[in-house]
Amino acid sequence: MGKSNNTTPSPLDHATLAPLAYPASRKLYIEGEFPDVRVGMREISLTPTRMPDGTEEANAPVRVYDMSGLYSDPSYQPDLTVGLPALRDGWIAGRADTEVLAESGSAYSRAREADLRFEEWRMKHRRAPRRARAGQNVTQLHYARKGIITPEMEYIAIRENLGLCEQTLAMATATQHPGQSWGASIPQIITPEFVRSEVARGRAVIPCNINHPEAEPMIIGRNFRTKVNANIGNSAVTSSIAEEVEKLVWATHWGADTVMDLSTGQNIHETREWILRNSPVPIGTVPLYQALEKCGGVAEDLSWELFRDTLIEQAEQGVDYFTIHAGVRLAHIPLTAKRLTGIVSRGGSIMAKWCLAHHKENFLYTHFEEICEIMKAYDVTFSLGDGLRPGSVADANDEAQFAELRTLGELTTIAWKHDVQTFIEGPGHVPMHMIRENMEEQLKHCHEAPFYTLGPLTTDIAPGYDHFTSGIGAALIGWYGCAMLCYVTPKEHLGLPNKEDVKQGLIAYRIAAHAADLAKGHPGAQLHDDAMSKARFEFRWQDQFNLALDPETARAYHDETLPKEGHKVAHFCSMCGPKFCSMKISQEVRDYAAAEEGMKNKAEQFRELGSEIYQPAATGEVAADAAREESADV
Repeated sequence: MGKSNNTTPSPLDHATLAPLAYPASRKLYIEGEFPDVRVGMREISLTPTRMPDGTEEANAPVRVYDMSGLYSDPSYQPDLTVGLPALRDGWIAGRADTEVLAESGSAYSRAREADLRFEEWRMKHRRAPRRARAGQNVTQLHYARKGIITPEMEYIAIRENLGLCEQTLAMATATQHPGQSWGASIPQIITPEFVRSEVARGRAVIPCNINHPEAEPMIIGRNFRTKVNANIGNSAVTSSIAEEVEKLVWATHWGADTVMDLSTGQNIHETREWILRNSPVPIGTVPLYQALEKCGGVAEDLSWELFRDTLIEQAEQGVDYFTIHAGVRLAHIPLTAKRLTGIVSRGGSIMAKWCLAHHKENFLYTHFEEICEIMKAYDVTFSLGDGLRPGSVADANDEAQFAELRTLGELTTIAWKHDVQTFIEGPGHVPMHMIRENMEEQLKHCHEAPFYTLGPLTTDIAPGYDHFTSGIGAALIGWYGCAMLCYVTPKEHLGLPNKEDVKQGLIAYRIAAHAADLAKGHPGAQLHDDAMSKARFEFRWQDQFNLALDPETARAYHDETLPKEGHKVAHFCSMCGPKFCSMKISQEVRDYAAAEEGMKNKAEQFRELGSEIYQPAATGEVAADAAREESADV
C-alpha cells in the first residue's frame, strides 16, 4: 500500500506535559547492589520548629513513595514521541533467556505495521519485541522459585522501605499503633529475599513484561504497601491519544501504582503503544475489548484464534497484566438470572453472550493452558477477571459471584503450574458488613494469591460521588488484606472520566490505601501522619500544605479565607479564629503546665532546704560575689 496523503496531525500535536513539580520536594535516588538499580523516591523538606525560647529545632524530611518516574525529576526533559529510557533493558538482556524477534508473532501487528495509513499515528522509535527463547520461562515467579533474587526484587525492597534503614523503621514503628493485620505477615523491613519468597509462594506479583523495560518495578501483595490502580482509555464517543497519554502521566502524578488502558475506540493498537512507551508504571488491559473491536463488536463472532493473536500482539507491545474472564463458565450464567442488575462486567457479559450463542463452554476456560504458554513467554501477569461481580448491593455475595471465585482459584493453580504470576479481581458493590466475607473467601479458594478489587462500593445511592461510596469499602477491604484497589472516579456510572475526575478518584483511593496500611500496622506508615500532626500543632502552615496528598487544594482552601502572607504564620485558621483555636489553647495549657511543674519543683526544693527565706551562701559563692562588687565599684 502506498504512502497515505492523509494530513491528520501527529497524535501528540496538542499534548501538553507540564512539569510534575511537588512543593518543597526533591527527587532522591537510592542505589542498590545490582548494577543500574537506582530507586527514585520523593523527599519533602520541612521548616524548623520554633521553640519557646526563640531557638529553632530542625525537623527531619519526610520520604514518600513516588510513582511518577522520571517525570518528577527536574533534570529530565521528556519527549513523549520517543518515550522513557529503557530502565530494565540491561537486566533482561543479561539473563540471556530471551531473544529479539525479527518480526511480530501477531498477524494483526504485522498487517498494521505494513499499512502506511497509520504511519502518522506511530511513535518515532519502536523497539523490536522480545520473547523467551525456546524452552525458557522468563517470569519473575519462575526465577523466585529457583531461588534467584533478580534486580527487580532488590529494586522493590528498597522502594517499599523508602530507602530507610532498619533502625529508622524500628524507631518509627515503636511510636506507631500496632494495627490488626488479619493474618498478614509484614516484616519490620522488606528485604530482597522476602520479596523473592513472597513471589515464590504466589502471595505477591511483580507485573513487568520483558517488552515494557521503561516500567519501574513494583509489587502487589498483602504483605506490602497497598497499591492503587487507575483506569484510562478512549471510547468510541470521545478522547484522543494525546488525552490518554496526558491522563497516564497525570495519574502517576496523583499516585497510580498501575494503570489499565481500557480503550474501546479508534486506533487501540497505536494508543496502547504511546501509553506503554511513556509509562513508568505497569500497564494492564482487557484483551477481549480489542478482540471484540476486531470482529465488529459482535460477541458471537469471537474465536480462540482471534483472541490468541490479540494476546500475542499486546504481549509484544509490553502489556504487563491481562484481565482474562476465564471464570465465566456456561453453568454459572443461569445463577445470574434472579439478580437485580444481572451481569455488569463488560468482559463478563461478552463471554456470557458468546457461551449462550454457541451453547459451549467459555473458550478462555477451555484454552487456559495455552494462554499460560503465551503469558510465560513474555512474563505477562494474570489478572483473573470477576466477570460475575455484583453490580448492586442487592446482588452482593451471591452464588454466581462465589461460584466464579472458586473457578478462579482452580485457574490459579493451573497458572502456577506454568510459573505464571497471578492475582484475582474482586467486586464490585458490597455493603460494609459483607466485605470481610469477600476477603476470607478469596484467601480460602484462591490460595492467598493477591486480591484486587473495584472499591467495593458500599451503597448505590450516590451517582457523582461514587469515589466516596467506594473509598469506604476500599479502605475496609485493604485493611482485611486486599493488595490493590482499583479506583473509582466521580464519573462512575455516568461517563468517561477527564483529568480532574482521575485526580479526584486517585486522591480518594490514596487515602483508602494509606488508611489500610495504618490499620494493618505497616512499618513506617505512620511517619507521614506524625509529621503532618506535628506541623499542624505547631502552626507550620507551609509544611501542612506540602505534606498533604493534594498540596494545591490544601493551600487554596486555607487562602480562601486567610489570603494574606502573614496568615501563613498565624496560630489559628478561619474555622475557630485566634481566640478559640483548640491547638493554640492546648499549647498555652502545655506551657502553663510546664511552668506549674517548674514552680512545684521549686517549692519542693524550698521545703527541702528548711523553708528558710535566706540561705547561707557557699564560701566560693561569697568570694565570687565580693569580686563582682569590687569590679562594679571600679
